[in-house]
Order: sequence, then structure tokens, then C-alpha cells
Amino acid sequence: MKEQLQDLITALNGKKGYDLKMVIGLDGFVDEIVHLVDKRTDFENFTRIPTIANLGERISRAAGLSTNIEMVPIQLKLGGNGPILSNALLNYGVKLTYIGALGEPHPVFADMAERSEKVYSLCNPAHTHALEFEDGKVMMGKLNSLNQITWARFKEVVGSADEIAKIFNSSNLIGMENWVMIPHMSQIWRGIIEEVFPLMGATKPLAFFDLCDPEKRTPEDISEAMTLIGKFEEKFRTILGLNESELYRIAAVFGLKNEGLQATTIALAKKLNIYGLVIHPVKEACCVIDNQYFHVDGPYCEKPLLTTGAGDNFNSGFCLAQSLELSPQQSLTLGVCTSGFYVRNAKSPTYSEVLQFAQKWQNGEI
Repeated sequence: MKEQLQDLITALNGKKGYDLKMVIGLDGFVDEIVHLVDKRTDFENFTRIPTIANLGERISRAAGLSTNIEMVPIQLKLGGNGPILSNALLNYGVKLTYIGALGEPHPVFADMAERSEKVYSLCNPAHTHALEFEDGKVMMGKLNSLNQITWARFKEVVGSADEIAKIFNSSNLIGMENWVMIPHMSQIWRGIIEEVFPLMGATKPLAFFDLCDPEKRTPEDISEAMTLIGKFEEKFRTILGLNESELYRIAAVFGLKNEGLQATTIALAKKLNIYGLVIHPVKEACCVIDNQYFHVDGPYCEKPLLTTGAGDNFNSGFCLAQSLELSPQQSLTLGVCTSGFYVRNAKSPTYSEVLQFAQKWQNGEI
């Protein structure tokens, strides 16, 4: 990785995100980060359930009986794919407009809203208990408020199709995040395609899509979503971001077998026929951009301080690099550096911090 890191450091020196305009949406969550108690030594001290497998074993032992698992709140923070992605992009100096479920806004979004160029709140935020473990996370969500996000509500709050087209035309990137948890997202995409596309110019900004774990959606729903995302290629350079589990699930919808990361990524990219497909497993990342495959290793962290939002931070680095017209390899490298910093520090990096992180990694200090 030393060569890729030096390449990124050289490319980023002198570049900033201040001239980039992005529009991100549409979700919004209040995330309550919690640890689960395994054993208590006293009222203040405890050992946590360390892994998801350990939790599963404990629940399984309670089958036919009962059990009580204590949740200890660690942090209350902004959540949702869109807000976490936006917060990371704001740290990089992007001029950002957010459209989503922020409430008035809720206090957890106050700083993000203040730093954004413009905020459009569509409804109250959803709520998540994010159960953190050493090997991942379990997200327990209450999503009722997101039912209010419809194409009619979108236009009511943001403006007419002509006004939306002007916002998109003046942006370097739009992000449509969390299709899985927003029941009417496909309807909104159809509205944009049918009403906004005819009013847009020929600049073709980037459009980034993050589904967010489609396990609970039917293959028919997923297939329709993939068709709609493909139609965005008419007016955008379209990128779909997935984690490794999502990659294999989407591939199966297309009748593709799991043949490993590289082969499945290449095969799915051919089926999607869009500008870019990017995958972010825990220990590496890869993408197909303009029909070419690229791969980088990641700075794996055995005991992360925070994992909720790591994928969104990867996406922020990748999207920023693509918007700055960096190469696919440099985009992947900035993505893994951004997420690598985030899981170790429980916050998104600034430009100087991500450059320092890349330099430390290159020097073998990470």
C-alpha cells in the first residue's frame, strides 16, 4: 500500500473540497450507541458482550425460557446513511445541501445543519439503538416517521421540478441514501426521472446510491430499484456503493453466484451497466469504474472505537475523491483512510487529519 498512499498524499496536497457542491438525502436517525452487559462487577463497572456470536449464543440459551440483557448508553449522535455521509463531507469542506428526516432539526443534527449551505427537513428523524460489538454492529430501528417521505412531500418542501433541476444542475454530486428504510424511495426516484430529468442540462454530475442492507426487501423490490438506479445514468455518472454482504445479495437477484469479491464485483458491474460500483468489505475495498476493476487493502482495526458509520465515512472519502476527479485507485485509498481514521477516533477526519493518517500508515505506524 505504500505506493498507493504516497500517490494519494501527492494528489491531495493543494486540493480542497471548498469548491464542491453536493446534495445528500434522504434519511435521518437519532443513533443511540449502546454496549450490552455480560457481567457486572458493581454499579459502575461491567464487562460487555464482546461479539455478535456471543449475543446470539446468549439469546439461543434463553429459548423456551427468558433472559434480560442490559443496554448501557454510550453516546447519542446523529445517524442514518445520509447524515453521517454529510457530516464527513462537511469536515472535508464541501458546500452541502441536505434533504431528509431531521425534525426541526433535532439537537443531534444542529451542528450539521449549521454548517450546511441549506437544509430541507421532510419529517421527524427515525431512532436506532446501535448495538456495538468488537466484530460489528446490530442496528435496531424505529422507522415509522420515514413513511412520510414521499415524492409529493419532497416537492412540497424543496420546490417544483424546475427548482429541483436547478439544484441538481449546480451540484457536483447528489446522494440518495438508505433506499431500504425509506418505503417510498423508489417512488421518489421515478418522480425525479419523469419530472426532473427533462429539465436538466448535459453536465452529468455524479449520483451516489447506498441501499443499506436490502435483506428485508423482496427480490422484486431490489430488481426494480436496480432498474431505476440504472436510469439515472441518463443524466448522471451513477455510482452504487455496497458492503460485501450487500454485494452477494444483489448479485443473487441477478442470478449471479458468489464467486468471491473480485469476480462477483466485475460480474455485477456488467449487469448494472452504470459508471461505477464500489464495494467496502471490512479489510479491503474495490470498485469497477468505467468497466475497469481496482482494489486496495484497508488499515484493519482489530478493536475499533466505533464502527457505526464506518461505511458512510468510506463513502465520503470515495465520493470526495471522485468529485475532485482523482483516479479510482486514489478514490478507494481515500475511502479506506477516511473509514480507518473514523473507527479509531469515533469521528470523521478533516483534510489535515486524513493526510496525517495516510502518512502514518505509509510509515508503518498504523
